[in-house]
Amino acid sequence: MEIDRRAFLASIGGIAVVEAMDDEAKAEALEHYLTERLDLALASPLEGDAAAAAEQVLPAPPEATVRRGAGSLFGPQGPANNRKMPVLAPMPAKPTLEDFYRLRWAPANHVLQSATRALKTGMSEETILACLLHDVVQNLIRVDHGWWGAQMIEPYVSEKVTWAIRYHQCLRFYPDSSVGYEYPDLYVRIYGKDYVPPDYIKQSAEYAKKHKWYMEARLVTVNDLYAFDPNAKVSLDPFIDIIGRHFKQPKEGLGYDGSPTAHMWRTMMFPDQPL
Repeated sequence: MEIDRRAFLASIGGIAVVEAMDDEAKAEALEHYLTERLDLALASPLEGDAAAAAEQVLPAPPEATVRRGAGSLFGPQGPANNRKMPVLAPMPAKPTLEDFYRLRWAPANHVLQSATRALKTGMSEETILACLLHDVVQNLIRVDHGWWGAQMIEPYVSEKVTWAIRYHQCLRFYPDSSVGYEYPDLYVRIYGKDYVPPDYIKQSAEYAKKHKWYMEARLVTVNDLYAFDPNAKVSLDPFIDIIGRHFKQPKEGLGYDGSPTAHMWRTMMFPDQPL
């Protein structure tokens, strides 16, 4: 997906804001912008009556309506000149993962494109599931989305899927020619060549590279990088059976099963609750 550098920089508050951000924050802002532009541009089978996803929420204090790290459910959505708080459909009594895709995360084009690419290139079902889930936590929170995302889905998937989602965030900064993953050209074009991740990202990547599951997280980055095609047609349907085999759906419903992360799912179900 091509983006206008000036429009992107303006969307996050201009050059002054960018210069005050560390490199991890810059990468997060760029990925969020790409994802939201993609959702805004495409009509998805998952959308139904849901409002279209938004561009990056303007962060400039004190005018900003939400902080930039807040999940997309917690701010106004729509074109920059017509932002509105989306009306959310009620969730069923025992919500499933599919219900969240349709009623809270739609249109979810980026993760669906990522998983579709993994499916078409013959990757394992666990890798496909990791791609399908790797960014969905950004509806709840955007800061350190790899760690938050892994925590949220940990009770319901294999340890390998959790690990892949946790470490894809740090590995995206580091190329791996063995799988054709290059340093993202967009980082250079938007921010310049002097782009250095913070120490905790570097340390996490070094740990991940030595781990037996390194390639699990690396393959998420491979499919993540190439999943911003505005012409792609995607659907959740090809993944229903994979979800059934690899996602441990609680009989009580997500959010009501008493797991250590049930509160995270409830927060997305009821984002307007003040307490």
